[in-house]
Amino acid sequence: MAEQIPDTPQTRSPAYRLAFADEDFLLREDLRPVRLQLELLKPQLLQDEAGIESTIVLFGGARIPPPEAAHTARTPVLAGLSRYYEEARRFARLATEDSLIRSRGRRGVIATGGGPGVMEAGNRGAQEAGGRSIGLNIVLPHEQAPNAYVTPELCFNFHYFAIRKMHFLMRAEAVCVFPGGFGTMDEMFESLTLIQTGRMARVPFLLFGRDWWDSIVNWRGLAESGTISPEDLDLFAYVETAEEALERIRLWPGKGEKREIIPGRTGG
Repeated sequence: MAEQIPDTPQTRSPAYRLAFADEDFLLREDLRPVRLQLELLKPQLLQDEAGIESTIVLFGGARIPPPEAAHTARTPVLAGLSRYYEEARRFARLATEDSLIRSRGRRGVIATGGGPGVMEAGNRGAQEAGGRSIGLNIVLPHEQAPNAYVTPELCFNFHYFAIRKMHFLMRAEAVCVFPGGFGTMDEMFESLTLIQTGRMARVPFLLFGRDWWDSIVNWRGLAESGTISPEDLDLFAYVETAEEALERIRLWPGKGEKREIIPGRTGG
């Protein structure tokens, strides 16, 4: 009925547009809270409808190439990191095969940032196993297109980093972090902070590649300086292979528990 109205100065006025169909109105500064709500709600509802009960989250660098393209890497060190692309792919394949067996692909669904590098490897491995995977893409100044392996009906796009990070963790039953840059570090430290402070239940939290991580982050130095507690180093573990990661996930102590006492801050 709204489309059959007569063409008059009144009906052509922006004020007459239906609010939910008025893009200029929805993009106003005042409407940011509504946009935040919609961006949270849409992926939530679609994942509910798809029967996604829990996820295994893969964080990692967008610039890490697959082994067959390692020669195109910008630096020799980056070319060497291509082995983590292959390990992420293997892990996602094995995890998806396990998910299909134990829950018909409803639990432990691989979730990535939807882009290239390690993210592509995760979605690729899940597809090779015959399962679904999630891609949580983000609008960037240089547009990041979804990789070709994300399940189309589980491929989402975000404007707000904060809402995207919420969706990474809302269903997470495990978090796996591969070498990466600022984005990977941001996601890793925010996730660890939520677990450290008891805002999020403990989940298996695995860092692939001890040598690389120890060369980048002085974890022991943080504890020795007192800025974190020695117990905080138990919130994550190093792994090297896909098989080791799956075994760690299966045997992770304290899974699903929330900290009630924060060591070093509340009398712990």
